[in-house]
Amino acid sequence: MSRARITLDRDFTIGEVPRRLFGSFVEHMGRCVYTGIYEPGHPEADENGFRLDVLKLVKELGATVVRYPGGNFVSGYNWEDGIGPRGDRPRRLDGAWHTVETNAFGLHEFVDWSRLAGTEIMEAINLGTRGVDAAREIVEYANHPGGSYWSDLRAKNGHKDPFNIKLWCLGNEMDGPWQIGHKTAEEYGRLAQEAAKAMRFVDPDIELVACGSSNSGMPTFGAWEQTVLTHAYDEVDYVSLHAYYQEHDGDAGSFLASAVDMDYFIESVIATADAVRAKGKHKKHINLSFDEWNVWYQRGLDTQDQPHNVAKAGWREHPRVIEDKYNVTDAVVVGTLLNSLLRHGDRVKIANQAQLVNVIAPIFSEENGPAWRQTIFHPFARMAELAKGQILRLSVDSDKYENARFGGTDLVDVSATWDEETGRLALFFANRGLEEAADIEVALRGFDARQVVRAEVLEIPEDGDRFTINTQSRPDQVGLKPLEGAKASGSELRATLPALSWAVIELDVAKD
Repeated sequence: MSRARITLDRDFTIGEVPRRLFGSFVEHMGRCVYTGIYEPGHPEADENGFRLDVLKLVKELGATVVRYPGGNFVSGYNWEDGIGPRGDRPRRLDGAWHTVETNAFGLHEFVDWSRLAGTEIMEAINLGTRGVDAAREIVEYANHPGGSYWSDLRAKNGHKDPFNIKLWCLGNEMDGPWQIGHKTAEEYGRLAQEAAKAMRFVDPDIELVACGSSNSGMPTFGAWEQTVLTHAYDEVDYVSLHAYYQEHDGDAGSFLASAVDMDYFIESVIATADAVRAKGKHKKHINLSFDEWNVWYQRGLDTQDQPHNVAKAGWREHPRVIEDKYNVTDAVVVGTLLNSLLRHGDRVKIANQAQLVNVIAPIFSEENGPAWRQTIFHPFARMAELAKGQILRLSVDSDKYENARFGGTDLVDVSATWDEETGRLALFFANRGLEEAADIEVALRGFDARQVVRAEVLEIPEDGDRFTINTQSRPDQVGLKPLEGAKASGSELRATLPALSWAVIELDVAKD
């Protein structure tokens, strides 16, 4: 049995929980849009072609903001292709994923879908093959009230009132040689600066995200952020981060410690941004937008549904692409990544799990068939629901385990929030131990615990192992169930976490 002692104090906080931290991502890639959120003719589709079974799960997931329409896709995308009568929209070759884009779903459809889903829009613009003109024109189309060419065209296309999109990404992964229109940091920094200025001339109230490094392993990591922000610091509000994790060669220990890398990535970008701030004598702080993150089994692009192999099959409409099936281990890792994001909520103000449906997603759907929750759905949904109020700063004394990549790593990972308005304290735990349960003792300073309101755990099912997944025939094989034995009294909480598990404990507390 491993042990962990956690101490929290009502007066030691990190900051307010950013609601945009629980964002998602819809890209025109594979079956995320087509047969994902949009499938006319499906038994569960409404008059707009939106799948209501998927929409119900999106609401349950609790996604607060959705990034759209890419991703690599956006760097070759003409946004005008997705407006106006569907019969007049062009079919295009999408070089990013080697598919045919029908443009049956575009900006208007996404705005309508987002309003039904109750999500804010995070719109990405093409700074790969396009530039300043297209950037300012889409803002005018989306946000200007009327009386101009683009705003009047929006009204003609069925939306008299502005979309009022306030959050915009200035391109996608422009540091990557795989990106259509790849640029050097100098080239991108200047383009982002000028596009930002032109967009703000149209709508001064928008928020802008500059592209940071595609991952912390990029050879230009650090230098890229420094150069881009040196150019665009005054014009942007956020810099982006992207990271994906997977288990390599059966090394579960290193995989379960992936949040250590996320911590490093976040803290390195903060340090770089703050160095640019100091050197440039800027007043504001640049915050972070972790607008792509998840578990993604890339496996060297050797599986049939990988983009590399999809390209060999020729140009097709929405083929199956990176449709990972997530197991118990993946769900625990996702829980730790969410903990990392929450613990850095003073600077990470936006985060988007990639993607929403089918493509490395918490929700899976079949064409003309059902939709169901993958294992990774559950940590996200509970944290989006319960993480409110103040993020608490924790002192963690946990037994450790050795792994090849990160050395000694805490067996127990945890984050916590306190909502003074409701009097609820929420703690989110992961036990990285593959074989041993973990005894947890939490010292609650400044709180008087009245009762455990909720105690749930996701663990290996009795008839399964750490690789167990949810399927169409067994959609609830892995999910949340009651965590037995969690007890809180006065200034102490005690619980036991099963081996390889993710858990949430919510307490009703009074301030001392």
